[in-house]
Amino acid sequence: MPGDTRRITGPEVTFNLYTFVKSDVNEETVKADARSDGRKTEEVRPLFLRAGVTSQAHGSAYIEQGQTKVICSVYGPREVLRKEDFSMKGQLTCEFKFATFSCRQRRQHQQDSQEKDYSVQILEALEPAVCLHKFPKAQVNIYITVLQNDGSALAASITCASVALADAEIEMYDLVAGCSSRVFGGHVLMDPTDHEEYRQQSKNHEGGSVTVGLMPSLNQISALTSRGEIEFSLVNKAVKQCVETCQRLYPVLQAALMKSLKHKLKETT
Repeated sequence: MPGDTRRITGPEVTFNLYTFVKSDVNEETVKADARSDGRKTEEVRPLFLRAGVTSQAHGSAYIEQGQTKVICSVYGPREVLRKEDFSMKGQLTCEFKFATFSCRQRRQHQQDSQEKDYSVQILEALEPAVCLHKFPKAQVNIYITVLQNDGSALAASITCASVALADAEIEMYDLVAGCSSRVFGGHVLMDPTDHEEYRQQSKNHEGGSVTVGLMPSLNQISALTSRGEIEFSLVNKAVKQCVETCQRLYPVLQAALMKSLKHKLKETT
């Protein structure tokens, strides 16, 4: 109908851009102990971490892990409103969300099943590190938003939320550092990008992924999740490398909190 001006003129047939983008990691990705982005298998991406970035929240943190960018805000402790949620121990709530523009394919405004699953995993990773008995009959709310996802979003969110809790002056036994790895074909790729991450719906079901949450000063694992089919020896190797990486990340978390604390002291004086 050439006379219909309300219609947008365009081609009758279109193709999805990501049809032509490689999304599965394979043996060719790792050559001569180097990956497609030039890193070695055990090498992690550059990390930037800052605490106290949101003035309206009690505590907050922002992390950049390569091109993965996550921001977290913490509110509380505040009174539990519903009587059925009453408890003599404090409670944590976590809401994890991908921004609609954060992934290659647009995300929905409402939480999907993956985001709800990540919320539960982050909550289980943080609860062992928080002194819940210090704020009875109260709760602390954690809100995490992934601004850009280029892989290892769950591990980055665990680290970011831990720093935000400490920045909110919530008493903790220790900070929690997160680290992810991709396991396939006998290789363990630390801190995988979105291109390298394991996807169940992909045709290549080989290997899987491992995510670890570690309390470094206590040397205790607070969270351990895995996906896919991985041999036990490779799982053991991946967990050990994740623990070592978390230990190396610990000084970065401490430095971010120290910088935020100095800034707060300057504002009060």
